[in-house]
Order: sequence, then structure tokens, then C-alpha cells
Amino acid sequence: MRERILLCKPKMSGREVDFIKPALADDWAVPMGPDVSAFENELGDVVGSENVVALESGTSAIHLSLILCGVKPGDEVIVQTMTFCASTNPIAYLGAIPVFVDSEKKSWNIDPDLLEETIKDRIAKTGKTPKAIITVALYGMPYQIERIMEIANRYDIPVVEDAAEGFCSRYNGQVLGTFGRFGILSFNGNKMITTSGGGALICPDKETAGKAKWYATQAREGYPYYQHEVVGYNYRLSNISACIGRAQLTVLDEHLAHHKHVQALYYELLKDVEGITMHTNPWPESDSNFWLCTATLDPDLLIKGQENAYKTIITGAVGGAAGVIHAASTATTDCQPNDNVEALRVFLDKANIEARPLWKPMHKQPVYKDAPAYVNGVSEALFKVGICLPAGPYVTDEDVRYIVDTIKNSIIP
Repeated sequence: MRERILLCKPKMSGREVDFIKPALADDWAVPMGPDVSAFENELGDVVGSENVVALESGTSAIHLSLILCGVKPGDEVIVQTMTFCASTNPIAYLGAIPVFVDSEKKSWNIDPDLLEETIKDRIAKTGKTPKAIITVALYGMPYQIERIMEIANRYDIPVVEDAAEGFCSRYNGQVLGTFGRFGILSFNGNKMITTSGGGALICPDKETAGKAKWYATQAREGYPYYQHEVVGYNYRLSNISACIGRAQLTVLDEHLAHHKHVQALYYELLKDVEGITMHTNPWPESDSNFWLCTATLDPDLLIKGQENAYKTIITGAVGGAAGVIHAASTATTDCQPNDNVEALRVFLDKANIEARPLWKPMHKQPVYKDAPAYVNGVSEALFKVGICLPAGPYVTDEDVRYIVDTIKNSIIP
């Protein structure tokens, strides 16, 4: 049996031990240490900011960004609906209300026109301006950040750029995460580089970065004993994780080039396959890192085994050991990918290829069923037809050709 091809398996640089050994020799196996500061400085050089705070996850970075934006219980935060739950859950952590906004067709990211309509309507309905806007670089694709910032500035709303999937993606040559008030990065095990688990918050200035670090280390007051006047969090990155991150930065350019190469190869090999369309940079200003390579399937495309789609209840996590799940009570929901997308996922899985549907829009998630949503049908339509294909640093040209051949073999003429 061929070795399984994973979506984005982390690849070590070969230098991780070189950074970890000195840290262990000097007893820096602690939550903080010199490698954390060094990692922050090196990240700053990459993104072009002197105010980067290394944290335990991208989710914690979003949480802190919203606190620093002054979000309180009952406040509203606008967020792109087509995203992973880490973009939205921190809003709920704060007792605030997510207001979901749909996507535009080209980038699959937040629709600027609908964004402005949403702001106007929320002000009219509540008498208050939303406290923040969270943009998302879906699968690494840049959003229309210049238009978004123009709208946000006009209404004086801070923008939090969730670039967790878009590390080193650029718009007009500028790194995502450096346009808005805050930028969010993730170094989870499946991202462009990894610290095993980790993230970072790009702040607008030194003072705000210092406040973020204070919140992330349990908000201790300046006394010789532990005094806390606000609730803080244990969110700082560990020194050993920072060692891994420093080593990973030495191969960042190599990883970025590889992901873009893999996407280009998929595009070349699939461009003449009727019924399958690869997602590409929609504008000259866009420079996606192609964290994952995504494609859409024509609804009329027939896939082998399609008649058996959704006949079996899922009992384990789809896509590897991604987490603990509840066993589903039914095989279907009221919003799911088309049968041919599920059939292709199963066909690829049987060929030892990991594939996944796109993120299910947050406004269709039961946990957020009561949240305000401004939709145009784009995210739901994409969810029905989209699929994610492997793109990580272990995916070879031979793997891509095997995946494409498997896709072709799955199609019923």
C-alpha cells in the first residue's frame, strides 16, 4: 500500500535539535526564555513589524486582539462566515456576538460591499457600531484588504486580520497581518511552519505589544507578590516551542516556494479535466501562499461511488488525528457538500490520499444558529462544491501526479 499522502504534514528543517540542545543545556525548558524573544524578533523581520508577540496558538492571539480592541459582553464583532471556528470562538469566549458576513466569489473571502451593508444595518438596528472586524485569509488567499481598510477606517472600526492560514501571503507586496490593527499568525502542526502548537499576534506599536504580553502572562501587577486586578491568561509560547519555530524559519522560503509550485502543478495537470477547477490568485495584487490547494467540482460531475455518499455515519475524525469528536447521530445535515464531493473524498481516501471539504460556513453551524448573518449564497455554494487537496512540504511532484490520476480515475465519463 502506498504511504498516505497528508494534506499538510509538518517537515522539520533538520536544525531543530541545534536550537533545542542549548536551551535544554541551559535549563530553558520553561514557559518563557531567550528563544521566545529571539523568535519574536526573527518573525518581525519576516513580516516587517517590531511588535510581534509569540503565543500558544492563533486562537489565543485572536482572543487577546479582541480584548485589546475593547470587546465586552454584548458587543458585536463582524467576522467572515467562511472560516474555521478559531476565528469565531474567541468572540463567544468574551460573551460578545459574532455577526457573520458572506464571501465574494473571486477570493472566497469577505465581501467588502456586503461588509459595508452589514455595518450600516447593525448601526441602524442596535444604535452601536460593531467593535471589530475579523478578516480571514481562507486557505492562504488574500482578501481585498485595501477596500476593507477604507470601509473600516470610515466607520472607525479596528480590523483584526486572521492570517493564520495566510502566513506570508501578500497583497500588493505587503504581508497579510500588517494592514489592520492586529494580525494573527498560526504555527500549528499543519501550517506553513510549525512550533508544534503556537501562534503570534502582530501589534500596532510597542506599548500594545507590551500589554498583550502582560495579558498573556496572567496580568500580574508590579508587586513582590502575585496581585491581579484583571483576568489574565496563560498564553505565552514555551521556550522549547520557540526553538522549533526559529529552526523552521530557516526553511520558510523553501516551504512557501514548494506550496506555490504544488498548486501550479495541480493547475497544469487539471486544467483540461472537465468539471474540476483549481482555485487561483484572483487579482494581480494577490499572492497566496496556497497553504492548501483547493478545487471546485461541477455539480453535474459524476464520481464513482457517488450513490453511496452519506450512507455511513462518521465515527472518527476525518483527516487524521485532528482531535476528539462526538460520533454523529445522523449521516447528513441540512448543509453539506454535494454527493460527488463526498464520493471523491472517499475515493481519494481509499487511495491513501487525505482530502477534506472546505470549511463549513459558520452561520450554518448549529452553535451559531442565533447569530446575525448577512449572506449572499456564495459561502454555502462553495461549501457544496469545494475540496482541499494535499499541498504540504512532503507532497512531491510524483504525489501530485498520483493524486491527479486518482481524481481522473474517479470520474465517470
